[in-house]
Amino acid sequence: MIYFNNDYSEGCHPKVLEALTKTNMEQTPGYGMDAHCARAAQLIRGLCRDESLDVHFLVGGTQTNLTVIAAALRPHQGVLGADTAHINVHETGAIEATGHKVLWLPNADGKITAEQVRSCVLAHRADESFEHTVQPKMVYISNPTELGTLYTRRELEALHRVCGELGLYLFLDGARLGYGLAANGNDVTMPDLAKFCDVFYIGGTKVGAMFGEAVVISNPALKEDFRYLIKQHGGMLAKGRLLGVQFEALLEDGLYFEISGHADAMADRIRSCLAENHVPLLVRNETNQIFPILPDDVLTELKKRFVFSEQCRVDDGHRAVRFCTSWATKPENVDALCRELEKLLARQA
Repeated sequence: MIYFNNDYSEGCHPKVLEALTKTNMEQTPGYGMDAHCARAAQLIRGLCRDESLDVHFLVGGTQTNLTVIAAALRPHQGVLGADTAHINVHETGAIEATGHKVLWLPNADGKITAEQVRSCVLAHRADESFEHTVQPKMVYISNPTELGTLYTRRELEALHRVCGELGLYLFLDGARLGYGLAANGNDVTMPDLAKFCDVFYIGGTKVGAMFGEAVVISNPALKEDFRYLIKQHGGMLAKGRLLGVQFEALLEDGLYFEISGHADAMADRIRSCLAENHVPLLVRNETNQIFPILPDDVLTELKKRFVFSEQCRVDDGHRAVRFCTSWATKPENVDALCRELEKLLARQA
C-alpha cells in the first residue's frame, strides 16, 4: 500500500535522525534548559527578526493547543475559531477539558475573517445577559487551515488589528506551517507571524521531526509563568534536549523550508493530474493537502493500492477525499497515484 493519508507516517528526516544519534550520549540539563534548546530558540528569533520572543518546545499539536489556550484564558473565557478548526473537530474536547469553550464561527474555505470576529465579540458585549455567557478572549486560526488554504498577509493583519482593538489574543496553529510558508502565492513571512500573532507555533511533527512543536510568544502578558503551564499540562519533557536537537537540525541550514517545498511540489503534481482529467476540487489551495471529488467506484478501486482520507459525501455518487503529501513523499509514489487515477478516470469517460 502507498500512503497519502497524512504527513507524519514516517519517523523523521535523516538529518534529524543523524543529529539525534550524534548527540545521543551527551549529558545535558533537563526540561529544555540545555544548549540545544537555547540554540534552536535563537535560530527561531533570528528567522523572526525579533530578539524579544520567548520560545518553548512541546511534544505535539494537541498538547500545544491546550497548553497555550489554558495559559491565556481565565475560567470564564473562550476561544473563537472556525467550525472546521482542529481544536473544534479533531482534539476530543481537549480545550473543553481545560474548562474553556470553543466558540465556533462558520468557515469560508477553512478561514474566518476579522469582521466575523468583530461581529461576534460586539454581539456578546451588547447582550444584556453577557455575564451569563462565555466571554470571547482569544482567536485561534491555523495556517495552513484544515482545508489546506492560507491566510494572506492582509487577512492576518486585519485579524491582528481587530484583536488589538477588542482586547483579544491571536493564536496561530502552525502544525503545518512549513507547507504554508513554502507554498506558491504565500505572502506571509516568519517576521509577519511574530508581528501579528500574540503566540504561534512552528510544527515539527508533520514537517520532518520525530516529534515536537516550537511555541513562539510575542505578547508579554502570555510569557509570564508559561513554563508552569507546560509542566501542569504534562508537556515538560525531561529529555527536553531531544526537541531542541531536532529544531536545530531543521532550521540551521534551511532544511525545514526545503523539505516543505518538496511536499508542496509533490502536491502540485497531483493537482496537475487532477486538472488534466477534469476532476473538481472541494477547495483550491497550494499546500500539501488536496481535496478531489471523485466517483465512488473510482475510490473503491483506488483504495486497493492507496491509503487516503475521507472528507465528505458530495452527492449520491461522489465523495471528496484528501490526498496528503509530506516532506518524505517519493516522486515515484506520486507517479503511481497519477497513473492509477488516469486509468480509472478513463474508464468513466
